[in-house]
This record gives sequence, structure tokens and C-alpha cells, in this order.
Amino acid sequence: MANLGTTFDASTVDPTSTYEVLPPGKYTVQIVNSEMRPTSNGLGQYLWLELDVLDGEHAGRKLFDRLNLVNANTQTVEIAQRTLSAICHATGKMQVTDSEQLHLIPLQADVTVQPPKNG
Repeated sequence: MANLGTTFDASTVDPTSTYEVLPPGKYTVQIVNSEMRPTSNGLGQYLWLELDVLDGEHAGRKLFDRLNLVNANTQTVEIAQRTLSAICHATGKMQVTDSEQLHLIPLQADVTVQPPKNG
């Protein structure tokens, strides 16, 4: 439980409208947050990325990605490494030791949409 310190009156603030899925396409984005997180089974780790869309009609929208850099499945790791390599090339940072080195550098992202696994 969290005490808000005041009474919040929802009748005085317009609620957030739901966002439609960002349409597939190319977007200028920048990474604004990142961290290594454990996989759900606890046996691997992925690099979690939060990106902001910088321009166009979807400016201000968020994108998220997960790069499975530590995983028993070598193909999964290879896909993640290739994506990270593309990000490094796009930002001009060819050698990185911390994902924060990739933050706030505009790059082009080719966005695709995957349907949910549960339909």
C-alpha cells in the first residue's frame, strides 16, 4: 500500500487513452533506458531496452526490446548479438562495455509487429 499524501481526484484529470499498436515501419528513435534482467527461468539474462520515438506522428511513443544475450540456445544469443551489433553500428559505438553508452543517440529502427502468442 502507498499513501499518496493527498486525495487524488480522478474527476479533474483526463484518463490516459489507450494506444494502438505502433504500425510497422521505420522510425527515428533513441534508447532512453536499459538494463540487464534475468530471464523468466532464471538461467539467462536479456538486455531490456526502452526507446523513444523522436519524430513523425508517433513522436513520444515508446518501444521496448529484449536482447537475450545470455541463453542456453545459441541461435537466440546470435540473434540478440546481431541486433546489438546493428544498434552499435547505427550509433557509431563499435565497442561498448555498458548499454548506457548507447543512450540518447538517434538511430533508425525498423519496427515489426508480432501477434500475441495467445491469439
